[in-house]
Amino acid sequence: MQAVILAAGKSTRTYPLTLTRPKPLLKAANKTLLEHNLDNLSGIADEAIVIVGYKQDLIKKHIGNRYHNLKIRYVMQKRQLGTGNALLMAEKHIKGSFISLHGDDIYSKSDFENIIKNKYSILATKVKNPKLFGVIVEKNRVLADLIEKPQKFISNLVNTGLYKLDKKIFSVLKKLKKSKRNEYELTDAIMELSKTEKVYCIKSRQWLPIVYAMDLLRADIALRKNKSIVGKNSRIHGKVENSSIGDNCSIYGNIKNSLIMDKTTIYKDSIVEDSVIGENVHFGGKISGSVIADNVKAENVAVKNCRIWPNKIISNKTINHDIA
Repeated sequence: MQAVILAAGKSTRTYPLTLTRPKPLLKAANKTLLEHNLDNLSGIADEAIVIVGYKQDLIKKHIGNRYHNLKIRYVMQKRQLGTGNALLMAEKHIKGSFISLHGDDIYSKSDFENIIKNKYSILATKVKNPKLFGVIVEKNRVLADLIEKPQKFISNLVNTGLYKLDKKIFSVLKKLKKSKRNEYELTDAIMELSKTEKVYCIKSRQWLPIVYAMDLLRADIALRKNKSIVGKNSRIHGKVENSSIGDNCSIYGNIKNSLIMDKTTIYKDSIVEDSVIGENVHFGGKISGSVIADNVKAENVAVKNCRIWPNKIISNKTINHDIA
């Protein structure tokens, strides 16, 4: 079994974290999103074809050409023309049936196991805000309709972007017309396929979508089940509660319900709550409900409900608006 992982996008909605890295290399529970999926594909797939584009060299360097017992092949999407175009890039490498998934969401191993039981499948889950997603209408477990972000309530069952397909999808993709977003949509191809084939709707056990930067914190908490984890060579001199601390960090302050990435220092008497802090950050002060990107130096600051872009140097300020 092969898996195609769509990992080419620029992901502006996760700014400022994705200004310095592609979204699949963001970490939750001290492991990249891409590695979570590759781990869960172990024993199910023997090859992963990763569609790359934005900052592709970082992905290739981090993952390499083999991940445990998975062969890794990289295919470039030269132009960002949508998920349908991205999948089409893998056509010449596909041998038969395969799994297609988004590289910036996290799917569970049981979902991978269940999705491959049918010839064609789509992974679905119930959500509280279906109008933000592609909504699924099913009849007897078979896909009947797929409506992208409907304004009126149709169903609370939505598309997660995980499919079981075969080579037939490529002939459908080649006939697609661009959507209103001026992109070739994989969902349009799935609906076209469903006119001649049964596409079974499989209910998800655990799907962790990462749409915005703060979604990363929610995924992080879910994966570590409200327990704190501390990475390699990190020193904890303060207090850490329900948080992830990356590798080679120095924590002298108090951390609660937060995600701290690698090589970051939190100064003495600092308070970090409900926030995501990037790599190689030096922070002193109080922060809540905020996102700080890589290489920021902030001393004696109070930060609330905002985002700070990479490489900023800030001191002696109260910040409640984005600093880009």
